[in-house]
Amino acid sequence: MTSTTLALSPSPSPDRWQFWIDRGGTFTDLVGRAPDGTLHTLKLLSENPEQYRDAAVEGIRRLLGLQPGELITPERVDCVKMGTTVATNALLERKGDRTLLVTTRGFRDALRIASQARPQLFERHIQLPELLYEAVIEADERVDAQGHVLRPLDLAGLREQLQAAFDRGLRTCAIVFLHGYRAPAHEQAAQALAREIGFTQVSASHEVSPLMKLVPRGDTTVVDAYLSPILHRYVDQVASQMPGVRLFFMQSSGGLTEAHRFQGKDAILSGPAGGIVGMVRTAMAAGHGKVIGFDTQTAPV
Repeated sequence: MTSTTLALSPSPSPDRWQFWIDRGGTFTDLVGRAPDGTLHTLKLLSENPEQYRDAAVEGIRRLLGLQPGELITPERVDCVKMGTTVATNALLERKGDRTLLVTTRGFRDALRIASQARPQLFERHIQLPELLYEAVIEADERVDAQGHVLRPLDLAGLREQLQAAFDRGLRTCAIVFLHGYRAPAHEQAAQALAREIGFTQVSASHEVSPLMKLVPRGDTTVVDAYLSPILHRYVDQVASQMPGVRLFFMQSSGGLTEAHRFQGKDAILSGPAGGIVGMVRTAMAAGHGKVIGFDTQTAPV
């Protein structure tokens, strides 16, 4: 899946380069604005490990005339703005990190049961979507809809279960307690415990998606836990090659965010959202008030 990424950003510096990048599943497209105002474009394969580690970084190096492996510095580059389908593709291909779901006792199947919405009402053979989480822990705790504690969180029992999951190799954790959006104390305690044990990605629903309903809040939290590690690895990889350069990523909402704030839950439609923003801005610049957009993707073989 590919798209064009254009967006408003902090005021540009006229004496340094700026880059707009679409990092798609097949191709990576770059537009660079030189200090003299001229625009330069480049198209590379997104995956070409024999030639380069990352297409976006390689494209910037080529447009700047840098040597392979040479760092991209803020003395030459003002900012880089990127839309990416890294999270989109990881979700579609089920290549996120192994994820543990921690939820209230008695609700281990709530996300599997979901809302019972059916695309085909009378379909007799229902195929449920593949779950993103690998295992479930039921925490002994309960809070009512008003936020009153009905059963205190059993931290000792939770510690034992979390440690067992950690020992099996899980490092990513999604915490979704009943009414956690209203009374987050139990989620916060579980979150701190998971980090103490060593989980490197801990997504808690009261932070990720403080919504009233358990299923949408839980789904969003699980997606965030599942995708954030792979996204952070990619962001860190890019940022390490351009220390000090302002790096922004397109979110699913169509707005830009700083690299360190880019989360899995906000990245799923990063590339497609960039395409929409670019289409609208281009149409407006050409004087058109109505547009129809097309995205491209490879058909399944």
